[in-house]
Amino acid sequence: MFSLKSLMLSGAEVWPLVEGGKGISVSTGATCGAWARAGAVGTFSAVNADFFSEAGKLMAPVSPGKTWGERYRELIAQAIKGGVSQASIAHETSCGQGRIHMNVLWEMAGTEEILHGIFSRAKELIHGLTCGAGMPYKAAEIAAGYGISCYPIVSSVRAFRALYKRAYHKFCEFLGGVVYEDPWYAGGHNGFSHQEDVHCPEHPYARVVALRSFLRECGLGTVPIIIAGGVWWLSEWVDWIDNPEVGPVAFQFGTRPLLTQESPVARAWQALLFSLKKGDVLSMPYSPTGFFSSAVNNAFLQELRDRSTRQISCQDNASPPYDIYFPLENGGEGVYMDASGQDQVHNWRAAGYTVPLRTPEKTLLFVTPQKAEAIRRDQTSCVGCLSACRFSGWCQTQQGAIREGDPRSFCIQKTLQRAAHGGDPSEELIFSGTQAYRFAEDPYYANGFIPTVRQLVERLLTGY
Repeated sequence: MFSLKSLMLSGAEVWPLVEGGKGISVSTGATCGAWARAGAVGTFSAVNADFFSEAGKLMAPVSPGKTWGERYRELIAQAIKGGVSQASIAHETSCGQGRIHMNVLWEMAGTEEILHGIFSRAKELIHGLTCGAGMPYKAAEIAAGYGISCYPIVSSVRAFRALYKRAYHKFCEFLGGVVYEDPWYAGGHNGFSHQEDVHCPEHPYARVVALRSFLRECGLGTVPIIIAGGVWWLSEWVDWIDNPEVGPVAFQFGTRPLLTQESPVARAWQALLFSLKKGDVLSMPYSPTGFFSSAVNNAFLQELRDRSTRQISCQDNASPPYDIYFPLENGGEGVYMDASGQDQVHNWRAAGYTVPLRTPEKTLLFVTPQKAEAIRRDQTSCVGCLSACRFSGWCQTQQGAIREGDPRSFCIQKTLQRAAHGGDPSEELIFSGTQAYRFAEDPYYANGFIPTVRQLVERLLTGY
């Protein structure tokens, strides 16, 4: 028989149900506050969140600066405004119930400055910080400095061990929990190690038990583990609840909150979710962060896949078998390729892919003139949204490009902003967990039913 007990998280007893943080205006103060008001844990994203103008209008971040450095500074200032705005909305919406968590990506630009900026203005409104997409060594120290619980997001005991030994052992009293985010099933950026095969999922149970064992070794046996990725019906996880091997456990939902009345995503995006079938969410290697990420297989991903197939190896100097000279029409000295490469280039150019672009891995990528112009425009208008961007070559420590940008990637800020603010979901990056196909199969969503957050939480408590 299914039963779920409340759990102490961030200083309050709540249902062990957590809204997963989704960046770029998807997990907002409105959704967060609604989850908290339902007695659970809400999470708003501080990743380039929308903010209020002086006239009280909700605004998406814009960066009109002329230089990369100016746009970077504007982005940080607006990220702080956005985080404070969303925290205020979450607090007001929650009516003092539940818990309010804030989510950031450690590898986004200016993370430390943004955290200090938001916490210094809104620490009374925020109970917990979740942080992943990288190794957030400083996150615990920053959160502890404001009396806020920290929830690092990891995908293995190995990752948490490194965090704990380097930094977190100093701030154990502020470790609110550890989020185990399954790299094979969670949406968004995934924490695969070099030893793991993205195409061969491992069962999460052994990985979570290993994490619990290490927590016990550290004297943290009662610290909750929050399971993220692949969670749909809690009845499917009944063996994990009140299990002494697993210990105190909560469950995070990232995909199901997309289909709620409070969700800000466009109706076209929600309609897309109803149409998905098993296998329609793929793990892709093109993100400018360098991480794999899980997203809906659509025209956006297909173009990236096709783009990467049109590349050949080349060298700057002649050396067999690279002995055929190829002049670069878009400037710079030519390169050398082998005979088979020459034949491929001929076919690509005949099909309209006439512009060669260099990649950092000594290959030439062939695209249409229109795509080449779009890539160059996106690269030069970079706002510095990541600490280091594979696509544009940006690095925040230099506040400019210090390496060659990779045209096989894309501007993630641009596509996620457009997706969040009404863009065509077939033409933009749409992050999703692999369980999204269940919207079409779950009888709860029959006839296109979209619940409120409270209705969803009440449904989750039944086990389904």
